[in-house]
Amino acid sequence: MDLQVSVAAMVGVIPTIEHLLAAQVVQRLDAPALAFSGGPPVGYRLLHQQMRDMAGSLHGAGIARADRVAVVLPNGPGMAAAFLGVSSAAACAPLNPGYTASEFDFYLADLDARAVVVPAKAESPVRDVARARGIAIIELHDTLDSGQRVFALDATSGGSARPADSPEASAVALVLHTSGTTSRPKMIRLTHANLCASAASVRSTLGLRPDDRCLNVMPLFHIHGLVGALLASLSAGASVACTPGFSAAHFFAWLEEFHPTWYTAVPTMHQEILARAAAHQRAISRCPLRFIRSSSAALSPNVMSGIERTFGAPVIEAFGMTEASHQIASNPLPPARRKPGSVGLPAGCEVAILDEHGTALPRGSHGEIAIRGPGVTNIPPTSGESSTLPAGDDWFRTGDVGYLDEDGYLFIAGRLKEIINRGGEKIAPAEVDHVLLEHPAVGQAVTCSVPDSRFGEDVIAVVVRRPGSSLTERELREFASTRLAGFKVPRRVVFVEQIPKGPTGKVQRIGLAEKLGIVSLAFAQPGGEATFVAPRTPAELAIAEVWREVLEIDRVGLYDNFFELGGDSLAAEEVIAQVEARLSVAINIRALGFGTLQQVAAECEERSSPVSVRGQGGLAPLRWAKMVLQRLRSGK
Repeated sequence: MDLQVSVAAMVGVIPTIEHLLAAQVVQRLDAPALAFSGGPPVGYRLLHQQMRDMAGSLHGAGIARADRVAVVLPNGPGMAAAFLGVSSAAACAPLNPGYTASEFDFYLADLDARAVVVPAKAESPVRDVARARGIAIIELHDTLDSGQRVFALDATSGGSARPADSPEASAVALVLHTSGTTSRPKMIRLTHANLCASAASVRSTLGLRPDDRCLNVMPLFHIHGLVGALLASLSAGASVACTPGFSAAHFFAWLEEFHPTWYTAVPTMHQEILARAAAHQRAISRCPLRFIRSSSAALSPNVMSGIERTFGAPVIEAFGMTEASHQIASNPLPPARRKPGSVGLPAGCEVAILDEHGTALPRGSHGEIAIRGPGVTNIPPTSGESSTLPAGDDWFRTGDVGYLDEDGYLFIAGRLKEIINRGGEKIAPAEVDHVLLEHPAVGQAVTCSVPDSRFGEDVIAVVVRRPGSSLTERELREFASTRLAGFKVPRRVVFVEQIPKGPTGKVQRIGLAEKLGIVSLAFAQPGGEATFVAPRTPAELAIAEVWREVLEIDRVGLYDNFFELGGDSLAAEEVIAQVEARLSVAINIRALGFGTLQQVAAECEERSSPVSVRGQGGLAPLRWAKMVLQRLRSGK
């Protein structure tokens, strides 16, 4: 069929990935689609032809439309082209090429993969796993033909040839695994209609134009890179600069090489770019960006403002997930209003906030974020999990907690499964992150939980200091105490050189403490703190005795802190009552919560102002302690 006629016939139908690309060929012809180091870019016409040739090779080797084909390729133009070709013939299942043999064995088995695509002549553990399982190995060849870069599949699986038909919009195009609430990853299946709808949403939100170029640093085995960078750009007739993957060390060289108009990344990547930006002001000034996009996790307002000052471009914060084919909400481009701290307005999806019974809550109320729309999968996830409401209701429950403000902007508090339950007090780690990142000496901060025998869970923070900083744990906790209620302040701050990240560049809170070898608060000892010094003055001895009794510990030193020793707002009630009964003085709330034994005792000795006790009229100690407890909980 003539391409002009085939494109015209698409009008009024839900598109597939092939439709998406073919429509641009008519308008863009040989305009660049994929740019990369080491050669001329691949134009739209050539890319479309390669996509069709790959699909034909797979069908000729007996690969059926419903078959799942794993793709294990490094980031780059070959991976981008292979995704387009494989998804046009079968269900494409990109896998992280850094997996071990045992991981490949799990994923290939779970996928029931018919074939696996690997780079020609490159070694990978997946080859041995595929051979052992009798899975066909298909090689991707990267060649030059008349100066043009050609990517082709050598598909000789030995199966009977299949008709080279085009997929329906309802056909599964992409299969990805994402973490579930069990130890078994969920398999998410997305249709052509899902992916094209989400790509159109990103394109519309960002106002993408044919003269735009995205610098893609996201992995192409992840929905963010595949849809948020690749498909969104191609749907606009724009180009994508394909890098080998994120590298803060190479980022500024790529700016000068490709002259992109925007890039999209996760918050940890933005933080690393910002940390290196001061040494690359020339590259930044020579390569202005139209905007910068952030998605996949909440971006600290402090980091956001730093990025905007550095690049002189607006940061567009968005929210997405695999089950929604990426985009759910996004802040708009200027001059429309952006709200720092929010992930913007619903974009491509309807958004509702639900309580635990599935009832929609009014604006301003916190609850679980639920979505529905053309980008949201309607195929139930694997592993026996269900993220949807009961039959008859098409809302998809995301597992994220948040609220919609009066203007309809979405704010995210965190994941339901990441919420820390400290003795009944619920703490959203993202809220603590944002406060810690406001400190000028903090470069990165991630709040997570550790097991605690008394409260079930407790709060710690893993922090990377800015270069040259001598920030101490106590200084950072005192800073946090002026902005957070006492129970939210991390009991320990662990300083590290680098925070471990997952394969997509995101920090995985769940299991982070264990990954760092922190199995309890006892293992998260603060660095650089003073050694044990016994109390000496009458006030120090009296207060230490109360702390020992209430906290049920053997000793209390002069430089120990009540909360660091295991205290909390409930224990504070008893301590305040006992200390004022024994010393007849009021304890300063802040001194108790965040001072050492020495500082609390000095405060008591300085004040030495009598406090009425029960039987003498006035305010009884317990009532006064309850009032203090309320103030501690409110953070005042």
